[in-house]
Amino acid sequence: MTVVEEAPLEEAFEQTIARNDRIEPRDWMPDDYRKTLIRQIAQHAHSEIIGMQPEGNWITRAPSLRRKAVLLAKVQDEAGHGLYLYSATETLGVSRDDLTRRLLSGTQKYSSIFNYPTLSYADVGTIGWLVDGAAICNQVPLCRTSFGPYGRAMIRVCKEESFHQRQGYELLMTMMRGTDEQRAMVQESVDRFWWPALMMFGPPDGDSPNTERSMTWGIKRHTNDELRQKFVDMTVPQAKALGVTLPDPELRWNDERQAHDFGSPDWEEFWQVVKGNGPCNAQRLAHRQRAYDEGAWVREAAMAYADRQVDENV
Repeated sequence: MTVVEEAPLEEAFEQTIARNDRIEPRDWMPDDYRKTLIRQIAQHAHSEIIGMQPEGNWITRAPSLRRKAVLLAKVQDEAGHGLYLYSATETLGVSRDDLTRRLLSGTQKYSSIFNYPTLSYADVGTIGWLVDGAAICNQVPLCRTSFGPYGRAMIRVCKEESFHQRQGYELLMTMMRGTDEQRAMVQESVDRFWWPALMMFGPPDGDSPNTERSMTWGIKRHTNDELRQKFVDMTVPQAKALGVTLPDPELRWNDERQAHDFGSPDWEEFWQVVKGNGPCNAQRLAHRQRAYDEGAWVREAAMAYADRQVDENV
């Protein structure tokens, strides 16, 4: 296609974005828009699948049948979220197998938060409260993202993530009403996950290479720092009600801004985790590689069955 022929298509694309309408898979879109979507949605899908590991680790050790059932249901939900998001990414012309290979080779990433270990059962509640709470802040605006399949997938994802956050908060509240040891376990867990939760929104706006373009195209609706501020303001009163202390000596209400001031995460730690040097990076990818390898026979059987169905219907 020549530049002359492409110009009206690009103009129509820009007008659709300006009207806050949706771009659909069969619509013309710039190559960079498509590549940005593949990167972002795939990273989101990978995060849901890798994110099953830290909590799945506690299913067999949950303290009651009810807690096992709740945790099992949540981990199953995360698998479903990955399915929705991989399916949305496939509409952009990339296969799920290719996406998995990119993850395993390190050319695509997943959320840095899932490279931290779950050392106690309280972490199950803390992940539900803080990690899923941060995810909700980040993902609710994505229901209005400019790419149709992504936005529609996020509607159900956000509803389920909201439920997960309430589950986590309820677990922590139950533990805070328990013994001194349980309360100490919750506080220790919050101390470990607070800063990694703030890092979930990505680097500061000035250091984020993709935010400006994603905002221009309507893929993102808020910057990293805007979402981080919203999360802090939402979480502080919840922590007070819970009875835990957030581990930030700089955290305080600012009357002038009508928002909380707070300290800066360790961004060197963030970049080290992103580069693969976090506490659990190798473990998480090794587990995903093993699952991929052990599932090869299932994929081969499914393809053989599909091929046979085609032959029988010819």
